[in-house]
Amino acid sequence: MADELTPGELTLLGLLVERPRHGYELDEVIDARGMREWTEIGFSSIYYLLTRLRDRGLIAEVDVPRAGRGKARRVYGPTPEGYGACARAAEAAVAELRPVFPPLLVGLANQPVIPPERLRDALDRRAAALAEKAAAIEAARDAQPDVPGFVRATFDYALGQLAAEQQWLADYRAAEVDDQSQTKKADGHGSL
Repeated sequence: MADELTPGELTLLGLLVERPRHGYELDEVIDARGMREWTEIGFSSIYYLLTRLRDRGLIAEVDVPRAGRGKARRVYGPTPEGYGACARAAEAAVAELRPVFPPLLVGLANQPVIPPERLRDALDRRAAALAEKAAAIEAARDAQPDVPGFVRATFDYALGQLAAEQQWLADYRAAEVDDQSQTKKADGHGSL
């Protein structure tokens, strides 16, 4: 029985369950679907992860007709054990809440040491980065109108998360302004 799959292993295994692929094609799909936004898979780690999956008996090399005269590539597909491991791990990933450790929360926990003007600047930069990220994900989604529903769901989830953070940030920035004006009034620095 396979041990628990890492997010990178599950991502690659899932792409191979869709259809057999070689490493370069996996990298292209990962880029096109924006998967590097939510998994830590670099181009070089693809081959490392493929080797791990192969050594665990979850994927195997498959014979596919070679197109053209180019270099022969190793194409992998899931074994029956790999298909089952993928299904179990994907179900657990959907069902289970797992902790995340966003650096934003560490920064907020230490907010008192940030001068107010620098905090406002940092929040402005975060708002701009969120808008830029949302625009990039929307562009990637819109460039692929015919993707299956489960692929569209990954784009929609990422956009929903960004929209939720944008709303939180807008509310927080408004509350910060209110808190600062209340503090100034309490300190006697506000206008009369």
